[in-house]
Amino acid sequence: MRRGTFVRWGVPIAAAAMIGGAIGAGPVIAAVSGEPVLPERSAQQLLADAVAATSDKGGLPPMSGTVQQTASLGLPALPQTGGESPLSLLSGSHEIKVWYGGADRFRVAMPSQLSETNLIVNGDHGWYWQSATNTATKLTVKPGTSLEHQRPTPPPVQLTPAQAAQRLLATAGKDTAVRVINTAEVAGRPVYQLVLAPKDEGSLVQEVRLALDGETYVPLQVQVYAKGSAEPAFQVGFTQVTFTPPAPENFDFTPPAGAKVEEKDLSELGGAEQAEKHAEQAEKVAARARVVGDGWTTVAVVPFKPEDLKAGGGSPSTGGGSPSTGGGSPSTGGGSQAGVGALADTVLKAATPVSGTWGSGRLIRTKLVTVLLTDDGRLLVGAVTPEEITQAAGVK
Repeated sequence: MRRGTFVRWGVPIAAAAMIGGAIGAGPVIAAVSGEPVLPERSAQQLLADAVAATSDKGGLPPMSGTVQQTASLGLPALPQTGGESPLSLLSGSHEIKVWYGGADRFRVAMPSQLSETNLIVNGDHGWYWQSATNTATKLTVKPGTSLEHQRPTPPPVQLTPAQAAQRLLATAGKDTAVRVINTAEVAGRPVYQLVLAPKDEGSLVQEVRLALDGETYVPLQVQVYAKGSAEPAFQVGFTQVTFTPPAPENFDFTPPAGAKVEEKDLSELGGAEQAEKHAEQAEKVAARARVVGDGWTTVAVVPFKPEDLKAGGGSPSTGGGSPSTGGGSPSTGGGSQAGVGALADTVLKAATPVSGTWGSGRLIRTKLVTVLLTDDGRLLVGAVTPEEITQAAGVK
């Protein structure tokens, strides 16, 4: 699994929040049944707690644990693109292990059936280990430069439920009904659950459940339910977690005997230069893109041609399959690009022809997302019903 895959853990969620509270009878019933009962807190208090727990200042405490992502989006059967393809994260269950001692001291391991990939950062140096190729890459920086600012992969705060929670909380507004559950449990720890449900019928989202640790308020789980589904369409959360500083040996690494050892300066892998180019590209895309609607029924509209996706280069909005989208990698190849092209062929074959006063195109619907490719060269995407997205197509 290439390092760029790590940054794909996590899902952007458009949501909003308003003040809510727990219902008085809940704790009484829970106490009788033996469920954990936390002190009552309002949704407003918990939102503030969650923002503080995921902020860059202070924020995430030392911790370690196992994170599992499960996706059931209702996509057509995906092509087999190999174990290294990020497309594998679009369905089924996947697991990573995280050790977090600070912004410059962390480790992320992604095991697969027959191999494991590790990214280890320990102060001013790091290692990227791929057991499948028996290759260890030592990551260094030039003297006087901080590894923290040049690291090619974000810290675990962005690889765990905290990333989804940050995006969820950053877009909080008024068009959501919020309730609090104080009797839930995640990874054996009592949690508060903020349950956010859209008021707009045009959204495909039934509710989003954000579980906050009852002691640290660190997000431990994010679940997204589609309308009409009893199980989450997407879920990322800890199955085991400990809030104690990881042992120092977790951040030590010695390449095994016989391993191929490489050394790379992060400036060679892109570092700040690649990040700057990516930012410039994002600005160009933003200038071409526009948004129709707001809140839960937001629809993004970008110029797009199906050939771009089939070619494996990705859309203008994603920046394609370049290393910069994943923060760079010691080795890059065409596996992900070929996988994107294969997925495009599969999905486009399952698309439904549609037309209206706005024109014509092809509609792709999953449990949570609807996509419209118009024949006049636009891509519209949102967590909305087909009616909402075709209505947005008429706004020019």
